[in-house]
Amino acid sequence: MDTRAVVCLCLAASFPLASCAKKRGVIEPGPHFEKELQTALIQARPGDVIQLPSGRFQMTGTLSVTVPGVTIRGAGMDKTVLSYVHQSTGSAGVLATGNNFALEGLTIEDTKGDGVKINGADGVTIRGVKAEWTAGPDEKNGSYGIYPVQCRNVLIENSASVGASDAGIYVGQSNNIVVRRNRAEYNVAGIEIENSENADVYENTVTNNAGGLLVFSLPDLPVKSSRGTRVYRNDVYANNTHNFAPKGNIVAKVPPGTGVMVMATHDAEVFSNAIRDNNTVNVSIISYLSTGNPIHDAGYDPYVSNVYVHDNRITGGGTSPAGIAAEAIVPKAGKPLPAILWDGIVDAKSTGGARICLQHNGDAGFLNYDAAGAFKNVSRDVKPHDCELPALAAVVLPSAGPEPSGGGN
Repeated sequence: MDTRAVVCLCLAASFPLASCAKKRGVIEPGPHFEKELQTALIQARPGDVIQLPSGRFQMTGTLSVTVPGVTIRGAGMDKTVLSYVHQSTGSAGVLATGNNFALEGLTIEDTKGDGVKINGADGVTIRGVKAEWTAGPDEKNGSYGIYPVQCRNVLIENSASVGASDAGIYVGQSNNIVVRRNRAEYNVAGIEIENSENADVYENTVTNNAGGLLVFSLPDLPVKSSRGTRVYRNDVYANNTHNFAPKGNIVAKVPPGTGVMVMATHDAEVFSNAIRDNNTVNVSIISYLSTGNPIHDAGYDPYVSNVYVHDNRITGGGTSPAGIAAEAIVPKAGKPLPAILWDGIVDAKSTGGARICLQHNGDAGFLNYDAAGAFKNVSRDVKPHDCELPALAAVVLPSAGPEPSGGGN
């Protein structure tokens, strides 16, 4: 049987460069399932759809995809399960480098490393995919569940990640990103957008992680900038799982009980979210300098600026702070901590200041905890931050047309 593809299905739901595949066959269950699947991926042609049946399949090595325009399609999340509990070669479950790659309708379990990694692709669709480590939170779990890096035009939707020792759903060093209607649970970081530009993150459920939804910029990476991220209509609650990241990872410094964290990022808009019951802080806005890590990257900007947090429903939280919040802020501010914390660090060379604007967040309290001044002049005065920033533009993916604006203002 020729296993190079499956049926004549166009990839219009993914990205327009993909073409319609000729009918070539189906990967059938059986003792040679893994070998036939990898052979199909090696022999695939642009536009091919590799169809996987229902069932649980034991995998021993990473599935590699280099051909552009390939779709791997299972019978549905939790119907097609690829288990890597006996993985002996490679570390990822799926590793894709071809443009216009799509992965749909399956679960990947217990990989030694990342669940799904896509590197350097233009056009990525992850739809109805779950990456999970079934033994629960453990520092020995793989780092990332769903992991596009250095990509463009990324769509992750209706998917899930459970148990990643770094980030469940992570998009790094990428541009033009939509992450929507996913669930991230029992990861160190639920959803993370890192050193990326132009991202819409909306209608996700983020709970039971150590840190819920993070927008970061880190040094020593090829892509320096983090800007243009909109975080809206998400449900971010009770992210109070212990931080089980391996020591030395930057996410190991995220205090458990963190809801939304914006770090060293410019031009971010956080609005219309439900954020509640995160025991350390519901919303944290900080410079990278607050991590205490040295910076050796001359091209890196560690400051945060132009962050607009507005029209959110923020309740509870701040009752059992951890990390620096417990050590340095609670002695000055008491408990519970206010819902929105800012470290107060401003780039002295900036003429416009940090421009942290906060509006219409109900009864959510605020604290500038003056990290730059060794926590000596903490302030709850929100009046300097009663300002408005222009709404950021919606992300438009090539295949889907304009996304909903989300009602930024």
